[in-house]
Amino acid sequence: MGDAFAQAFGLIARLDPDLFEIVSLSLRVSLTAVGLACLVGLPLGALLGITRFPGRRAVVVVVNALMGLPPVVVGLVVYLMLSRSGPLGSLALLFRPSAMVIAQTVLILPIVTALSRQVFEDLWREYGEQLRAFGASRLRAAATLLVEGRYPLATAVLAGVGRALAEVGAVIIVGGNIAHLTRVMTTAIALETSRGDLSLALALGLILVGLSIAVNGAAQLLQEAAGRGVG
Repeated sequence: MGDAFAQAFGLIARLDPDLFEIVSLSLRVSLTAVGLACLVGLPLGALLGITRFPGRRAVVVVVNALMGLPPVVVGLVVYLMLSRSGPLGSLALLFRPSAMVIAQTVLILPIVTALSRQVFEDLWREYGEQLRAFGASRLRAAATLLVEGRYPLATAVLAGVGRALAEVGAVIIVGGNIAHLTRVMTTAIALETSRGDLSLALALGLILVGLSIAVNGAAQLLQEAAGRGVG
């Protein structure tokens, strides 16, 4: 075991090309998925947070429930949609990084929407009367609250990043874990462990844990900044 750890640190120290190819792809896929989820989830969270309409409560319940979507189910659904016989089969996206981005976006979207909805709702409860008094439209109010709630909203985004980086079930179904094409950190760890190549698996695990700590540390700093009311 000691030799495996020594080899793992060696792979990291010498910037092993195969290792960092996997890490680079993981970051590209995950961050792209988070970006797409935020483009949809933040406006949707604002809509649910500051507006009232028939059926809103049911929508909120559904969105909250979708935060616990099983990754393998998401992977299966996306696989069926992108397979040759599926409605999007003509796009030929299956077993490509694009399919992994789609699957991760589906997983992250409810998280960003639900967490941002709570942030917008809390801010609307605090500042809604003032914004209405100034005659602000819903769109202008949402933009104002987006700035006011930037720290807790950034924490919601980081929660999506953490979920994306740790995902394995969905991406292995739609990506296929193909070397030099769709192999990301989590799928590579599973594969290399089964092969007995513990040095590469440990190296990837160490990097993944480091990224997880960095994401959680950033979230903690943002929460503290929000608590201090840093402008």
